[in-house]
Amino acid sequence: MKLINSVCVMCLLCASMAWYSPAVADDSSSTWVGRQTVGLVTGGMLPIRLLASQSSKLNGVAVHPSWQVTLTDPIGESWWSGAMALGAEAALLGITEPTGAYGIGFTPKVIYTFTSLGPLQPYIEGGGGPLWTNFDGRIREQGSDFNFLVWGGAGANYELTPRWALNIGVRFSHISNSGLDTPNSGLNYLLPFAGISTRLF
Repeated sequence: MKLINSVCVMCLLCASMAWYSPAVADDSSSTWVGRQTVGLVTGGMLPIRLLASQSSKLNGVAVHPSWQVTLTDPIGESWWSGAMALGAEAALLGITEPTGAYGIGFTPKVIYTFTSLGPLQPYIEGGGGPLWTNFDGRIREQGSDFNFLVWGGAGANYELTPRWALNIGVRFSHISNSGLDTPNSGLNYLLPFAGISTRLF
């Protein structure tokens, strides 16, 4: 709980710095293509057991630094108008229950951001990639240290300035070793998260 509180305080400090930073000049570029953004989100892991074999309650903290580049200008002219982006992020997991463990991974991702609501920009996203852990012998559902993390979710950015934005959302995440070892019951968790991002270009 102390770790979660510290992470939340860090996010609030970053947000306050962005809010009170000198105003950035209005964005003179009308194109979205090529915009690059880096960000950091963090949140507490909430266990979800979908199968009888998933008996462990996976609790902990996840931190995800990320980068993305926008590939398209907004598509369409209705409420669903939005832009596509590709990105990548690191996955840093600190497990506290059922026992102390960790996970370090890398996931490419796809993002669709709705652009019709001004500074409020809802989005949907998903990704997956390798996850190196010390689960073998610690968490009964997974019999190997090499696993995969697959996730999908939704959230919203709120632009504080043309460069800085706050970010909140929730993800569903699944961890398994894709049958490379046994057992392989899989682990699931929800990740409500908050964070901050800044536009580079």
